[in-house]
Amino acid sequence: MADKRDYYEVLELQKNASADDIKKAYRKLARQYHPDVNKAADAEVKFKEVKEAYDVLSDDQQRARYDQFGHQDPNAGFGGAGGADFGGGFGDIFDMFFGGGGGRRDPNAPQRGNDLQYTMTIEFKEAVFGKETDITIPRTETCDTCHGNGAKPGTKPDTCSTCRGTGQQEVAQNTPFGRIVNRRACSTCGGKGKIIKERCGTCAGSGQVKKQRKIHVKIPAGVDDGAQLRVSGEGEGGVRGGPSGDLYIVLRVKSHDFFDREGDNILCEIPLTFTQAALGDEIEIPTLTEKVKLKIPAGTQTGKYFSLKGKGVPRLRGYGQGDQLVKVTVVTPTHLSDDQRELLREFAAKSGESTHEQSQSIFERMKRAILGD
Repeated sequence: MADKRDYYEVLELQKNASADDIKKAYRKLARQYHPDVNKAADAEVKFKEVKEAYDVLSDDQQRARYDQFGHQDPNAGFGGAGGADFGGGFGDIFDMFFGGGGGRRDPNAPQRGNDLQYTMTIEFKEAVFGKETDITIPRTETCDTCHGNGAKPGTKPDTCSTCRGTGQQEVAQNTPFGRIVNRRACSTCGGKGKIIKERCGTCAGSGQVKKQRKIHVKIPAGVDDGAQLRVSGEGEGGVRGGPSGDLYIVLRVKSHDFFDREGDNILCEIPLTFTQAALGDEIEIPTLTEKVKLKIPAGTQTGKYFSLKGKGVPRLRGYGQGDQLVKVTVVTPTHLSDDQRELLREFAAKSGESTHEQSQSIFERMKRAILGD
């Protein structure tokens, strides 16, 4: 355990972090290190480390045990990508050195199925407004023929006579330090505690089969790129009657040709002609649902933002919607007729402007600043 980092350090949190802090930190780091996004060689390792830390700290009971024992929790090695599994706890360790009769893990106990992860790509507007869809995933399920016991219908597994159903064999050895009992998987049953004489023809004795399963998914309005949805009980099937794991759906949101997103706000950029910016105008602005009128006041400068209230993204965990922020850019005409050039010169003259004189003035000021005159 010495090389295992503290879970709070992994999530870049203090030990008094709230549940919301933990969730926010996980989302940020999971998005940063997700292998689909981050192509660095160690990204997958860091992603798994972040996931393991979150799994522990987001569960009140596991977090309390971790705060008390750290990575040396005697009741549960915080599994995942590197947790040690000591079976029945300290009892097995004492058995190894002192030959005691500590607790043993039952090889035939129900076992929870593994979690699954599925990456789904959705359109920009689907993320904003939500959608319902069906996805098909490959997963392991309990065999319907043998109901998970691996035996041919009409038969049942026998208890292993070598280990008497424990799944383990003990080898005792006397040493100068005392009697040492080494425990290993039973060589007869492979640690299962059962012998299947007639195997199920469907699953070949494994008790599980691979299937393509269609699952209905509801994507809530307001999700963002990198969001993760948890579908309870739709992961791998459990073993020996254990519960199924969960399905985690990671969302990837496509970019939009016109709109960008910043939190709950929608951003867009609208070009204005010189005349519109100078004299003002009323223009049509596209939003995610409709076109709306926007008044441009006279004298509007390029880069100015206008806000369309409530035209943004529905708040995922709250009420109302964000805004749409419209940035205007004044477009300078590039192809002018002689008449247009003459009108602009006349306009400049009446405004007291002279582009030539102004340029000379700027040049002179730069020269004085450089030479110190």
